[in-house]
Amino acid sequence: MSATPVVPDYGSSTIVEIIPAVAASLGVAGWTDAIGLPDASRWVVFLVDGLGAHNLADAAAHAPFLASMALANGSTTVTSGAPSTTATSISCLGTGLAPGQHGIVGYSFRHPLDRCRCLNALTWEPGLSALDVQPRLTAFERLARQGVMVTSVNPARFAGSGLTEAGLRGARFQPVPNEDDHPARISWVVDAAASGDRSLVYLYERALDHTGHGEGWRSDAWLRTLARIDALARSLRAALPDDVRLLVTGDHGMIDSPRDHWIVAEDEPGLTGDLTLLAGEGRFRQLYAAPRDVKGVLDRWRRALGERAWVVDRRDAIDGGWFGPVDQRVIERYGDVLVAMRDDWAVMTRSQPKEFGLIGMHGSLTEQEMRIPVLIG
Repeated sequence: MSATPVVPDYGSSTIVEIIPAVAASLGVAGWTDAIGLPDASRWVVFLVDGLGAHNLADAAAHAPFLASMALANGSTTVTSGAPSTTATSISCLGTGLAPGQHGIVGYSFRHPLDRCRCLNALTWEPGLSALDVQPRLTAFERLARQGVMVTSVNPARFAGSGLTEAGLRGARFQPVPNEDDHPARISWVVDAAASGDRSLVYLYERALDHTGHGEGWRSDAWLRTLARIDALARSLRAALPDDVRLLVTGDHGMIDSPRDHWIVAEDEPGLTGDLTLLAGEGRFRQLYAAPRDVKGVLDRWRRALGERAWVVDRRDAIDGGWFGPVDQRVIERYGDVLVAMRDDWAVMTRSQPKEFGLIGMHGSLTEQEMRIPVLIG
């Protein structure tokens, strides 16, 4: 595992650069391609939740089509945003902004409108406007205004959700009632790709991440799910006309964390003392405290976790480039102390009992969690 955290190189080789690169390939003015994509007038970006570059390489025999794409000219790897979690990285993709700019700063984090509680970025909150959390134009909005037909082919239940509106607004939403109906999904993607003079279609697949969380990424169930997704990608490429380019990527990788490598925060004497909020997830915790208590929290967590984690204060993480440029409105959403786990360790909390059903996890800054493929076909 990484001896030092993998810090995203925003502006050069992260998930943030994917849609700008596609836009430049489409010939849209004002966009830069830092990845090196071929020119095309139509693109499909297929994001497989939980598809890490290292996970794919280790399981290549179960995904021969994706593995062959990895060898194609133009294919490469980039990193996710930090933390390496779905809400943050999908917002990076859809907005074309670093986390410190779009403000979806983790799985859960201090509520932008109420310092006394947390916002879960996946489940959101009834009545909370996405614009109150993420008011900046997304990349999809900008491209739609520049004449690109942008379509999002996503599970029907995500229509109008907080995260969809915060990170992916601007795309025409094509709901998918049944995610297992691959022919229907392919048909919608093909039709959307043919729309307008220039088109961008975003297709999202979540089963791999879901299976990894529940069964582990090394499980037979995960491998079977990967094989089904590989077949979907192959069928999609075959159905798309030759003038449509396909880009397959992920939002983060995954690590299996064994129970004997779980540290339960509430069971460690003094570890939760002086905390006002504990947010994030097992691989990346965000700790909040009164200003007078931050130094004590930082010291205690460093002593308790030792070499099992990178424990830093917010300012050091920002100065170290973890989140890219950080807008003033976003700074206090980040924990006063940030805990990024090393190897396969995790910090669990009894305040979130569903966490104890997880095997596969992500969120930290290890190579396996951070590195994602960019496959061109």
